[in-house]
Order: sequence, then C-alpha cells, then structure tokens
Amino acid sequence: MNTSTGPLEALLGHCFADQGLLQQALTHRSAGSRNNERLEYLGDAILGGVIAGELYQRYPQAREGELSRLRSRLVRRESLIDIARDLDVGSYLILGAGERRSGGNQRDSIMSDAVEAVLGAIYLDAGFDVCKASILRLFEHKLNSLSEVEFLKDPKTRLQEYLQSRAMALPEYTVTDESGAAHARLFRVTCGVPGVEVTRTSGQGSSRRDAEQQAAERMLAQLEPA
Repeated sequence: MNTSTGPLEALLGHCFADQGLLQQALTHRSAGSRNNERLEYLGDAILGGVIAGELYQRYPQAREGELSRLRSRLVRRESLIDIARDLDVGSYLILGAGERRSGGNQRDSIMSDAVEAVLGAIYLDAGFDVCKASILRLFEHKLNSLSEVEFLKDPKTRLQEYLQSRAMALPEYTVTDESGAAHARLFRVTCGVPGVEVTRTSGQGSSRRDAEQQAAERMLAQLEPA
C-alpha cells in the first residue's frame, strides 16, 4: 500500500483538508467498520448528477432517452475501472489481510467502488463545485471522445451498424415471455448473433421494442472493446 497520497491528490486536482476522509474512501469493508461503502453511495449519486448536467449542456438537442444512454456509457463500471487504473487507486487501497493476499487491490469492483468513494470524500471535504471540477477533470477525455452521431443512435441501430461494418450476421431477437395485464404488459426478449461465440443477451420492457433495445445494448457491451 502506498502511504503517500500526494500523487493521487495531484491527479484528482484536490488536496484534502481532512486526510481522514481520503483514508476512509480508500478503505475497503474487509479492513473494518469505518470503510468506504457510505462514501461510495454518495459519490455514485454526485457522479451521475454531474455527468447528467454536463451532457445536458453539451447536447441541447438531445432527448431524455438519448441523454440517458450517453450518461450510462460514461459512468458504467468499465469507465470507472479505466479511471481507477489511471489514478493507480489499487496502490492506495486499505484492505483486510485476506483481501490483500487474494489480490483485492487489483480487483475491478473494489477499485471502481473506491473511485466513487473518493468523489464522495471530495464533496464532503470541499463542496460540490470542487467535486464537480474533479469529476470533469477525470472524465474530460471520455467526454470529449463521445461521438454524438454514433452514441445518440438507439442501441438496435448501433448494433446493426457495428455488425455490418465487420461483415457479421445481423442480430436475431426472440420474444421469450409475455406477461401482465393488457394495460401493463411485460415483454422479455433475447438477442443473439449467428456465428458469433458470445452469450445471448436479454432485455425486458413494457413493449417488445423496449425489450429489444435493452437486449441490443447488452449485446453491444459484450462485443465492443472496453
């Protein structure tokens, strides 16, 4: 474990007045009761709000569903893992002996949770504006690399274009279940790509279209590089 957090704070763009908050944000539950779980909850909420606000400003013509897809793309676990590695969060984590021996400091879920916890700690240490600045600093490259044309398309369209560009078979959607009263139907749909060795994905929604879109989004997540 790296006991000097100066390099981490430099990358975050914030020097903690209360170092105890930062230590708590880096403490996994395996190390004791004063851990980062509550800070993770707080950081997750603030991160979602900041990214939502930034996308709202950047894409004034985007509809609610389009903005939601962009936000999901940015704040998914894979993005947090990338940021955790850029920050070298694993070297600062405080873990219980068993978790440390099993390599917990490089476990994706632990590192991504710690990033959210650190954001929650920045908010408590310095307020919303400073926390927002840190989030935008960490996500600057990902925000700037978003393709409005590509990612504002619905998932089914993006999946079809992804497969066509690689001369792959088009996806097949299968309704596996319909339930509920006429005014509250629930559809379950699976998505598969013939000839491609990936797990079939599933989705559900109040319409067949919504269920297909969800299944397509999940299929894209499997096929696209992280």
